[in-house]
Amino acid sequence: MGLESLLQAELFTWVILPLLIFIARIFDVTIGTIRIMFVSRGNKLLAPCLGFFEVFIWLLAIGQIMQNLNNVFCYIAYAGGFATGNFIGIYIEEKMAVGKLVIRIITRRGDSSELIAALRRKGFGATVVDAEGKTGHVNIIFSIINRSDLEQIIAIIQKYNPKAFYSIEDTKLVKEGVFPKQKGLFERTFLRGPKLFRRFRVLRKQRMDRKGK
Repeated sequence: MGLESLLQAELFTWVILPLLIFIARIFDVTIGTIRIMFVSRGNKLLAPCLGFFEVFIWLLAIGQIMQNLNNVFCYIAYAGGFATGNFIGIYIEEKMAVGKLVIRIITRRGDSSELIAALRRKGFGATVVDAEGKTGHVNIIFSIINRSDLEQIIAIIQKYNPKAFYSIEDTKLVKEGVFPKQKGLFERTFLRGPKLFRRFRVLRKQRMDRKGK
């Protein structure tokens, strides 16, 4: 074997192969994270399809690990890909914002009228129940929302009743209900920029509005 061939073999063993394992692990863990989301929401079509590709890619990666047990860089790449895949999977899952949430808002009685009106103006359903808390009479506001609307509804609460207590939990099945118009999945996942850029656009628009006055 010539020197050039030896160098190429060493380059593949110690650099290219670990890099391929790292990339493969990112893909399979990312797919697995998204698959778990669909499983929890009872999606019987997408979850099995994602599971097939997840296991297929994992088998390719673990097969290379077993063939190169003396290559510590493969171990590092495998672990690094797993960690990175979890981060990317959670990020994508947050951007997809698939599913519905139940939000319960507890306010002092008499302090909830503006908040309820604001929620309904924005197209959210709001069911109000009178209750008794430790500090006296309160109102409990129930609302079923799209996950993609969570930031918006929290902003409404902070604006109209910042001292309100609220809790949020996932719900698996919702029938009918009142919801604001929702953006498409592709638009929410890929066309909506990170929070930093969205905040930058808001600040830029505010500066332009002030200059125009």
